[in-house]
Amino acid sequence: MSELRFVHMGFGADAVDYQEAWDEQRRVHAARFADEVSDTVLLLEHPPVYTAGRRTEASERPLDGTPVIDVDRGGKITWHGPGQLVGYPIQKLPRPVDVIAHVRRLEEALIRTCAEYGVETTRIEGRSGVWVLGDPVEQRLGGLSLDFDPRIADEEFDPRMNGPEYAPSNAGQRREDRKIAAIGIRVAKGVTMHGFALNVNPDNRWFDRIIPCGIRDAGVASLANELGRDITIEEVVPVVERHLRDVMADADLKPRVIEKPAAV
Repeated sequence: MSELRFVHMGFGADAVDYQEAWDEQRRVHAARFADEVSDTVLLLEHPPVYTAGRRTEASERPLDGTPVIDVDRGGKITWHGPGQLVGYPIQKLPRPVDVIAHVRRLEEALIRTCAEYGVETTRIEGRSGVWVLGDPVEQRLGGLSLDFDPRIADEEFDPRMNGPEYAPSNAGQRREDRKIAAIGIRVAKGVTMHGFALNVNPDNRWFDRIIPCGIRDAGVASLANELGRDITIEEVVPVVERHLRDVMADADLKPRVIEKPAAV
């Protein structure tokens, strides 16, 4: 069992500017690499900001020229802002470093958090993060076949230009798959940076200006929308901390055992 500390950088009126938090991540990262501090999770809210990971394409950015901060994490473009709990786990991983195992641990902590509030979530193969699954295709859109959905035939379909009917923030009304927590990380010198963003009670319409995470056929969710009631960052923080401690401090951090196919 390794020690894990949580640092509350700022919430609500004390929300932390993205650049300030990024600078603090780098400072703590250097200290963790030098074993000057223990594994650390920075928890905070940001003022509204769009950030783009290394794989973001130009066609996924805001059409209106809204500024975007390009960052050194994996993944694509997303939004951070009020009502969203952001966590930056800075953890030294054993070698050989297993990045996917780290992502899976973060997903597991958030899945457990959502379950504690009665929201069933899961992983989707090939798509990182934590998801609320939609209804079967034949039960969506009022029973209409998705053959009428332009996204099926047009890979370049742009929900940003087609009104609220296809807006990512309305995926719950369409009963489609929707992401409730995004994950994007970087590992440098065996120490993690960046992390997760859990939608607690944000205005998800901010996501309608972009193609969230580069995914055109799904949307976004929040705990508040799924529960149909208000929920605060303050009440979610200790729950997230408890589950992060379980999966980060109390878990076996050895890399996954990948079985090789038997020789023929």
